[in-house]
Amino acid sequence: MSDNRKVLSLKAKGGESSNAGKIEERLHKVLAQAGLGSRRALEERIAQGLVKVNGEVAQTGQSVKGGDRVEIDGKTFVASALTEPASVLLYNKPEGEVTTREDPEGRPTVFEALPRLKGARWIAVGRLDINTTGLLLLTTDGELANALMHPSSNIQREYVCRIHGEVPDEVVTRLATGVQLEDGPAKFDEIERIGSSDSHAWFRVVLSEGRNREVRRLWESQGYQVSRLKRVRYGSVPLPRMLKRGHCEELPAAEVDKLRRQFQLEDKPPVLTLQPVIGQRKSRPTQIRVGKDSKQASYVNGAVEDEARELRRFDHVREEPRGRGRGRPGGGAGAGKPYAGKGKRG
Repeated sequence: MSDNRKVLSLKAKGGESSNAGKIEERLHKVLAQAGLGSRRALEERIAQGLVKVNGEVAQTGQSVKGGDRVEIDGKTFVASALTEPASVLLYNKPEGEVTTREDPEGRPTVFEALPRLKGARWIAVGRLDINTTGLLLLTTDGELANALMHPSSNIQREYVCRIHGEVPDEVVTRLATGVQLEDGPAKFDEIERIGSSDSHAWFRVVLSEGRNREVRRLWESQGYQVSRLKRVRYGSVPLPRMLKRGHCEELPAAEVDKLRRQFQLEDKPPVLTLQPVIGQRKSRPTQIRVGKDSKQASYVNGAVEDEARELRRFDHVREEPRGRGRGRPGGGAGAGKPYAGKGKRG
């Protein structure tokens, strides 16, 4: 990663402030761009009267422009133009973390391990459940996140999974041709046996949709349990070979531009996002703990972390044991260096 990347900021420069006031967008789109939820969920919250614009309850379909004050969840934001280049972060998610910004049960979230941003938020592209590891994409660009998640895009997701028991060829054939789930027919676009033993089998599988727990539910429909699941590719972006669990690295700017061109987003005008009003209570900074004393056992499907060593056959680097404490962001190819992208932390 290059050390000369700019720190993401929404601060106006030159004539940008006047341009920001001319931008006008639908409220639910601006909220989604700021990473406050999906567009559909935010539309429902607006309909329920849970969002205010300039002190008045917002209406469904309402638009906002630069400078408008937006209130949601007891916090106040100002609509501002996002003119900085989009950023995409690759995070190697470990077991035990949830893909939500805040968890009512107090479980660790993926956002605790990410670099801090100024005037923007990381938006998760899809989700991985608490027991699933591997590649999670995050971006500051709500339009790009929406394009990567939209069903019409047919983005491929590739996984490596371990299945308990012997799996006959007829089961593999059924999963490749299609089975009926409670929410409709489903199948693997690709399924390949990549290893086996007396007690379990390893498979590489590919899907082109992002239904909830679809990989696990497909196997469960045939009476098999997935004991290990790791995502190794999302669309054209693979999990970096040298990226350790709990670490992240930034996708090069050229690759981000390539993704935006894929969805015809390269010529889009600046969009509106939300910047917190100064003076509100800020979130606590992430505490980073290092050293062997931070190690703790992790439990996945009733088994302790020693079982995870088998999954590391499909990792290309030996990973150090890690506990609740976060590894240093950007610990991929430059694992010995501090994160050099946006939100650099000590």
